[in-house]
Amino acid sequence: MFNKGNKDTSTPEAMPTSSATAKRTTMKSKAPSILSGDLVLTGSIVSEGEVQLDGQVDGDIRAGSLIIGEEASVNGEVFAETVIVRGRVNGSLRARQVQLAATARIEGDIVHAALSVESGAFFDGHCRHSSDPLSDKPAASKDGGSKSAGSPPPAANKPSSVTSIEPPLAASSKSSA
Repeated sequence: MFNKGNKDTSTPEAMPTSSATAKRTTMKSKAPSILSGDLVLTGSIVSEGEVQLDGQVDGDIRAGSLIIGEEASVNGEVFAETVIVRGRVNGSLRARQVQLAATARIEGDIVHAALSVESGAFFDGHCRHSSDPLSDKPAASKDGGSKSAGSPPPAANKPSSVTSIEPPLAASSKSSA
């Protein structure tokens, strides 16, 4: 075990050093970006990793994961895979998973795949479920808004299609009973 003649132990020692270097490089890319409470940023933030915001951002944020602290505020749009809001957001929020803590204050629309809201959270805006909220383009929803002027004919079509679907459902529920 402690024999000087055993050179096999030197080779494994060299391998962990090189893999340790690779692990350090990987760990650096996975470390969260922390924007402290005394920071005021005007402009956009783009990150593929985790961002923890405790200061103020006047601009859009795109991140893999975003945590907005209790004293933090965002004036702009938020796009992320997951968002935990404990502070204030003035603008739209688009994420697969959204958690609004009791201290959250949202003034804007939320497009989400999963949403949880704690008691005490303030939310003023529209909430819409989407299976893929990040691929839905805001411009497409704006086009949808411009199409709403042309939507009365489709709206007239929708009730007729709903009406045609409802009787069979009612008939099947009557036949079930």
